[in-house]
Amino acid sequence: MSNFIAVDMGAESGRVILGSFLHNKLELTELGRFETGAQPYGDSIRWDIDRIFDEICTGIGKACEAAKGEIAGIAVDSWGVDYGLLDSQGKLIDRPYHYRDSRTNGMLEKVFAQAGRREVYDNSGIQFMQLNTLYQIYAAKEKQDASLAKAKTMLFIADLVRYFLCGDKRVEYTLASTSQIMDMRTGTWSQHLINKLGLPGTILPEYVQAGTVVGQLKQELAKRFNVKPFAVIAAGSHDTACAVAAVPAKGNNWAYLSSGTWSLMGVEVPKPVINDKTYEYQFTNEGGVCNTIRLLKNIMGLWILQECRRHWQTEGTDLNYEQIAKMATDAKPFAARIDPNYSEFLAPGDMPAKINRYLASTGQPQITDKGQMARIILESLALAYRQTIQMLESLSGPINTLHVVGGGIKNELLCQFTADSTGKKVIAGPVEATAMGNILLQAMALGEVKSLEAARAIVRNSVNLKEYVPQSNQQWLAQYNKYYGSKA
Repeated sequence: MSNFIAVDMGAESGRVILGSFLHNKLELTELGRFETGAQPYGDSIRWDIDRIFDEICTGIGKACEAAKGEIAGIAVDSWGVDYGLLDSQGKLIDRPYHYRDSRTNGMLEKVFAQAGRREVYDNSGIQFMQLNTLYQIYAAKEKQDASLAKAKTMLFIADLVRYFLCGDKRVEYTLASTSQIMDMRTGTWSQHLINKLGLPGTILPEYVQAGTVVGQLKQELAKRFNVKPFAVIAAGSHDTACAVAAVPAKGNNWAYLSSGTWSLMGVEVPKPVINDKTYEYQFTNEGGVCNTIRLLKNIMGLWILQECRRHWQTEGTDLNYEQIAKMATDAKPFAARIDPNYSEFLAPGDMPAKINRYLASTGQPQITDKGQMARIILESLALAYRQTIQMLESLSGPINTLHVVGGGIKNELLCQFTADSTGKKVIAGPVEATAMGNILLQAMALGEVKSLEAARAIVRNSVNLKEYVPQSNQQWLAQYNKYYGSKA
């Protein structure tokens, strides 16, 4: 039995998980969970990376103890686009900005004034989102950020934590690919965009492929955890890359939906797809593992419901997600609809008020009932999933099955809505797809798992999957046509 540690940092919470292989099964034990959410810092929103790393080390210590010191490797994954800056001495200059910080407001327009929209897309293959690293770096340049002036190296968040663990100053390809600074056709930094926009290209480090052993745990940390130094691996540093690696799919004609704070829906393809249709639909080409590309679309996801829940808590109503789902089940179907990707929903704040402003602006009734608001959010997500599925089918061919992975599968109502709306069979599981993919990619790096197909077979052998079939597709089709028209 081999033991691996996965440090999995999502946009809402982080986990330290011990993974153990036994009889062709992967068993997971969670040994640390902590909040990763952004914090106000002066007039900005930042990640409290020092606290997060302290929490990670606490979890690693518990994992080493649970495994009696027998650890084969560790890997870190995180959300994309955000980064930390190191000075010439290798010290972190300041807390990393959070992608929801307002400094990128208006930056797309400024970038497009220097390099046209199609030019940026053709040289990156990435969906336009103001949170992308490209616009964060451009904002720092425009605002003459002192940290950027001091910086010698930029590391994305998972790569930064891995640097803390072993001192390796490289970035991993799948995470770097989310930045919109890579040319996904070549898999290298886009010198065209760097030069055209006057970006500080010298801070962009060397990159490695997913599944690369990059070093050994620092001696001082090994001593702290009472273990011998073990391998530090760049598995798939982007959390979605790890989650997709753990999709328990077989054969062809399937798509995936990584469901959590964000919803990321797409297909695996062998090479980037950058053409008129992907530009029109705003699909993104992100690096996948094992020489694949994740052709996908970002949808705002359960963030909208998470923010509603947080606001309700400030008003004195503390509801868990199971209670919210029950209230949504009992609410009236199709009372209204929102666009999950509406720009005002991106930033933290009073989400129920934002939803009601959207409803008022689109001539729909405002909502006060919490269960009704939750149902509107879930129905609207499911309708957006249908649109994305139709776009995907026009790009890559028929899709028979949608594999949904991640924490969002705990919301069984959303899973059923997704099957009803898309008209596709939905297979839900695993919940901890990201951690499983992280660990399986480590095992592949060390030769203990031979291929991506073998890794997915281990997932199927290790978890119970739940199937959802469409039950009221015609009703959903009528709603889809009402809001989206009969074409994607």
